[in-house]
Amino acid sequence: MIFRDLLLFQLKLFLDGLIDLALSPLSVVAAGIDIFFGGARRGRLFYTILRLGERADRWLNLYEASDRADADGLFGGSKAGSESYLGQLEQRIRGGDEPRGFRKRKPPPLEK
Repeated sequence: MIFRDLLLFQLKLFLDGLIDLALSPLSVVAAGIDIFFGGARRGRLFYTILRLGERADRWLNLYEASDRADADGLFGGSKAGSESYLGQLEQRIRGGDEPRGFRKRKPPPLEK
C-alpha cells in the first residue's frame, strides 16, 4: 500500500510541477493582456487562468493518501483529546483539560 501511494504521489508531484510550469508564463501573459487590452472586463483572462489552476489542483488531489494514514501518523485524522499523540498535543495547545496520560492526580481534600 505504501509503495503504491509513494509512486502515485511522485507521479502527482511531477504532474503538479508541469502544470505549474505551464501556468506561470500563462498567468503573466494573461495579466498583461488584461492590463493593456482588458477594458471593462479587466482581469477576466487572468482569473480564468487562476480557476484553471485551482481545478487542476483539485483534480490531482496531491495529498489524498494522507486520508488513509493511521491515526497516530503525523497527518492522521484525530480529534482533540483522542488517544493519538496528535490528539493529545492538540488538546494541550487549545488549553483545555489535559488529555489522558498527562493528568496528575490531585490529592484528596483534607477532612477536618
